[in-house]
Amino acid sequence: MKLTEYNNLIEQHADGIYRFALKHLKNEMDAQDIVQNTYLKTWEKHETIVIENGKSYLFTVAINLIRNFVTYEKRYTSEEDIMNHTFNETSSQFDLKEILDKALDQLPEIQKTVILLRDYEGYNYDEIGKITNLSESQVKVYIFRARKTLQGILKDQTFVV
Repeated sequence: MKLTEYNNLIEQHADGIYRFALKHLKNEMDAQDIVQNTYLKTWEKHETIVIENGKSYLFTVAINLIRNFVTYEKRYTSEEDIMNHTFNETSSQFDLKEILDKALDQLPEIQKTVILLRDYEGYNYDEIGKITNLSESQVKVYIFRARKTLQGILKDQTFVV
């Protein structure tokens, strides 16, 4: 991949990678760090990347960086910090975005990833499979299970109007 192709690739997909990282991490600065590290790792391998696979490569790198970050955070975050960041369930004014984010956070990591790639980023099953190293049928199963789980979670929500 040449410099101009790299720059075009980054320009086209920067917002998508940022949104994807932000959905996973819920922290703007952490999401920005993931995006920057994605650019850096992509640049380090730019000579070996085929431009047609550039978008998938970017998201694969981002997913791996997010996984590493989450693993590190789980290891070093205290329970008190986690309790301070939980959703306030006594609030009488529910925001749909907060409810959906809370429901997404309850999914296993792989289900959350495939749902975000499919429903938020618009990837098809084959592209998601390439990004996550899953077969197309595995992607479909994970998406089906995630949607069923989300449906159950959202049905259990008590809405105060």
